[in-house]
Parts: sequence; C-alpha cells; structure tokens
Amino acid sequence: MKNRFKGKKRQWLVVYGLLLSISITSVGFVQAASLSNDETSWLTYMREEEKLARDVYITLYEKWGKSIFTNIAVSEQRHMDAIKNLLMKYGVPDPVTDDTVGVFTDKFKNLYETLISKGSESLVQALKVGVFIEETDIHDLEQAITSTTHRDINKVYTNLMNGSYNHLAAFCSQLENRGVDCESDKLITEELYTQFSGPGSAPNSGDGIPDGSGWELPPKGAK
Repeated sequence: MKNRFKGKKRQWLVVYGLLLSISITSVGFVQAASLSNDETSWLTYMREEEKLARDVYITLYEKWGKSIFTNIAVSEQRHMDAIKNLLMKYGVPDPVTDDTVGVFTDKFKNLYETLISKGSESLVQALKVGVFIEETDIHDLEQAITSTTHRDINKVYTNLMNGSYNHLAAFCSQLENRGVDCESDKLITEELYTQFSGPGSAPNSGDGIPDGSGWELPPKGAK
C-alpha cells in the first residue's frame, strides 16, 4: 500500500513538472505573439543601435583618451541591457549574437566604420559624432515610443531617451567649451544617410520629422 502511494506520488510529480514546463513555454509564445511587427522591429533595431553607440564611444575613447566617451559608453551598455531584458521577456531573438566591439550586421558595420573614420579626424569631429549619434537616438526612440502599446516597453524607451538627452548635453558642453557650435557635422549626416536606413518602410524626406527610417536626414536648410 505504502509503495503504491509513493509510486503515484512520483507520477503526479512528473506530470506536474511537464505541465509547468508547457505552461512556461506557452507564456513565452504568447508574449512574443503579443508584439506587433513594428514593436518587434524597433526592439531589435534599438538593441543594435545602442550597441553601435557603445562601440563607437569605446573606440573613440581609445583614440582620444577623453573620459566623456568611456563614461557614456558605460551608460550605453545599460541601455543595451535594458533592451535585451525586453527581448528576453517577449521571446524575441537577440540580433546581437557577438558582443565584440565593432561586430555588427552589414548595415550597422558600415555605419560604425564611417563614424569611426569621421571621429578619428579630430577631437572636435569625434564630439560631433557623439552629437549625431545622440540626436539620432532621440529621434528613433520618439518613433519607437509611438509604435508600442506596452507600458513596460514605453517606459524603457522613455528612460533611454532621457539618457540620450543627458549625453547630448554633455557633448554640447564639450564643444561649446572649445568655441564650437553644438551641431552634428552636415557632411557626416549626408554621407551616413546615403548608406543607411532603419526599420521604416521609406527613407526620411528631409522634413525633420522622424518617420522610422532611422538615422534621420535633418530638416532641409538646416546647417
């Protein structure tokens, strides 16, 4: 009698374990399915964009030895981690399969190389690269926010955007201390625009309104 009871108990434990495993897996599928295509695209895109910012700043610190680059790179790592947590929560594959500095998919690889090339010309150019990255990050995050109906995703994007505003202010301060206007280099912006577009369906028309194309062209007539 006692042995029979123990046997049934083991059977119930096995069944319970299987049901629990199925339940957890199902929740993951439901969460992933609950994201729209736009939400999924923006999450994966912002994950790589935050890595781009981190990697550029790490490399520019190695070139110029200015603490602003390494300090903001640390912040960008936190941004990357915040997006990764959302990807894991919703069961979305992480596009960053290799976290090595400078390793990206093709379109981000080209952008990384261009930014490093421009930022290596002078310290002022490096700071302008920072302005370009942060201005673009803010624009893209604004668009990403409009694409989501999930409060947790909205909160992360908003926190990241606030961080980008702080980074932008830091780069502007460095430029102004050197008697340089706080603006990204027009040549940098135009060159990058010709080789890169984000998750949007059409490139930005140049009206200054973020439209999901990523790395936006500035308003026509802007310096």
